[in-house]
Amino acid sequence: MTPAVIQLAAEAAERQSAEVTSFGARMAWVIGLAVFVAFVYWLMRQGWKWRGALQNDLPELPAAPDGLPEHRLALTGRYHGSTTAGQWLDRIVAHGLGLRSRVELTLTDAGLDVVRPGANDFFVPAAQLRGARLDKGIAGKVLTEGGLLVVTWAHGDKLIDSGFRSDRAAEHAAWVEAINLMNQSITTEGAER
Repeated sequence: MTPAVIQLAAEAAERQSAEVTSFGARMAWVIGLAVFVAFVYWLMRQGWKWRGALQNDLPELPAAPDGLPEHRLALTGRYHGSTTAGQWLDRIVAHGLGLRSRVELTLTDAGLDVVRPGANDFFVPAAQLRGARLDKGIAGKVLTEGGLLVVTWAHGDKLIDSGFRSDRAAEHAAWVEAINLMNQSITTEGAER
């Protein structure tokens, strides 16, 4: 063989296209992956339902009474969920408390009114409020230090932490102070009786 023939053979080998993958094999992988993802989502949904069934002893959430007194504070923001008090990863899903949503919070002398468009609204009577604090996280949501307003309240025989984030985070400190002062005055009144 002459060098020219060898060079032509090498050029022909370089111009040869890569092997074409089988369309059927590729579709089988795509379908298999889609079935796997659907199965994982189904398992997550079953876990959510199971958690709700375990928490079905939680009483229905109270609704806001008619004719609430004038509000002390109001804010709009996000509701990030509720957990068992002191256990920031133990999400409560019963009665829609696990659903994140927009929120309009109103603090009155009667209690805390939580209005959630697209989710269940609820009301926390003043006597059930146990306190408030700034925190950095609650079940599935972690923010900067002090970026979350956490309100602790009693419902049935359970203490619950609910996490909120205002559209204006500077409001959080006023909420903590107001709820803690309100709780302190209710505790003092109860002790005097």
